[in-house]
Amino acid sequence: MSFDHPHNRDIAGCRFVLATDLDGTFLGGSEEDRATLYQWIEDNRDTIGLIFVTGRDPKFIGELCDGGVPWPEYVVGDVGTTIARVDDGKIHPIEPLEVEIADTWGNAGETVRSALDEHPGLTLQPTEFRYRVSYDLDAENFDDSAHGIVRDMGHDTLVSDNRYFDVLPRGISKGPSLRRLVTHLGIEESRVLAAGDTLNDLSMLECGLQAVAVGGSEQALLDRVSRLPHVHTAEAIGAAGILEAVEAFNLHPLPKGA
Repeated sequence: MSFDHPHNRDIAGCRFVLATDLDGTFLGGSEEDRATLYQWIEDNRDTIGLIFVTGRDPKFIGELCDGGVPWPEYVVGDVGTTIARVDDGKIHPIEPLEVEIADTWGNAGETVRSALDEHPGLTLQPTEFRYRVSYDLDAENFDDSAHGIVRDMGHDTLVSDNRYFDVLPRGISKGPSLRRLVTHLGIEESRVLAAGDTLNDLSMLECGLQAVAVGGSEQALLDRVSRLPHVHTAEAIGAAGILEAVEAFNLHPLPKGA
């Protein structure tokens, strides 16, 4: 299965805009459920907009979409530290939306890496991101003093799925960056659905937009969002959970048979 590159599509007027995490959410569930969701989006590009809100970086997203996943029109990547538009298979940061992120982070990467060098339970990920530092986390050996070290440096920490440890600019995460993009594009908030499955999606699900924690979500996320009226807790896994929420919020006609 392959999908066309978006060409400067204006999604502000779309009936429905899906802002979705990737791993476990848009990429979660059965192959059949993913195919149903992806083809439905592609068949309704005039009325459905797509934003990826992910911890993944632009290089990964490009390779993913070249491999058979629908291209988004926009990307909130790197756990909210990248805000970009997609044009003809290229991901272009939107500089005015990244000014605050860049200013807040400064040139902190090397300082963070030095401070957490050989910290128990943390293994530095090889990719050098622009405005974040990321580690694989060994929960059994992790020394949680890392949180205090990072806070004292003026940054935020984020643990996801008990496997990943991110150091982020203070106050920057998926939710604030998604809200910044939605406002910038002039998208009516009632038309947006945010979808996620782990704690690094919490700020996105808490930010006030209609949202879904898909089936199979991390229990820590479910505990945090269970009482939020704007968050639908889906039974269906991954891609099917997204469609379940689309129906629950009456956002767009579903594909036949879904």
